[in-house]
Amino acid sequence: MDDRELDLTEEQKITKSKYPPINKKYECKIHSWGNTLEEAFEQCAMGMFGYMTDTETVEPIDTVDVESEGDDMESLLFHFLDDWLYKFSAELFFVPREVKVLHIDRMHFKIRSIGWGEEFSLAKHPQGTEVKAITYSAMQIHDIEKPEIFAIIDI
Repeated sequence: MDDRELDLTEEQKITKSKYPPINKKYECKIHSWGNTLEEAFEQCAMGMFGYMTDTETVEPIDTVDVESEGDDMESLLFHFLDDWLYKFSAELFFVPREVKVLHIDRMHFKIRSIGWGEEFSLAKHPQGTEVKAITYSAMQIHDIEKPEIFAIIDI
């Protein structure tokens, strides 16, 4: 991330320039759960958006539909999160207050979801951490008693 992305003050830029970059060896893990697998997927997406901003500052004034496909459940989760990230970072700058999974087709690995929110604005929404990508690293989907998901995002 460059200084512009971090929105550093002049004093912060001076301090940062005095020292070599820090070798960061960490990642951010999302752990979500729900009463259903659909709810666990919803919460995983909202966990990702929670890194980017305080989603409680988002007004549900617009809707965005996202349909994703995969080859198995892990790739379905990957594409679901990646498609939502694309709506935020490349296409609409859309940030949801809520994501609802309408249907998961476990046979054909397809998912339909909708989000209620608005266009991200620095004047309105606090800037959090930029999410660069979704990873397959340590991805887990447990759908036994209480569904839960573990996913790592690249920041």
